[in-house]
Amino acid sequence: PGYRRGTEGHCKLNCIRENSRVEKGLVDFEDVIAEPAGTYSFDGVWKASFTTFTVTKYWCYRLLTALVGIPLALVWGIFFAILSFIHIWAVVPCVKSYLIEIHCVSRVYSICIHTFCDPLFEAMGKCFSSIRISTTKGV
Repeated sequence: PGYRRGTEGHCKLNCIRENSRVEKGLVDFEDVIAEPAGTYSFDGVWKASFTTFTVTKYWCYRLLTALVGIPLALVWGIFFAILSFIHIWAVVPCVKSYLIEIHCVSRVYSICIHTFCDPLFEAMGKCFSSIRISTTKGV
């Protein structure tokens, strides 16, 4: 009823879908134990294995969640609270301060470039504007 045997007929899309399920931690009995086409155990063994796997996975997950989930939720809550605090009270003000200060520097830099480089490049442009290049094909 809640099981399937073999993996025949899998297409590429099904494999991609199953791989993404495994990456998310969604592992079913068929993902772990699948008999190849033409090789089948007794139905009773298959059903008992399926039931044992499913019930064990279910109760182990519940037990681990009860024992470890609450302390980990506390740890992750503290971690993200600290991360938010640092971001709000340290990172954002530092970035804003940097942007304000760099604005003054950019103004001075812009004035220097316009004062020294613009005349130089304008003069070089006038010097090189009278150069004419012609090509001739010699046979």
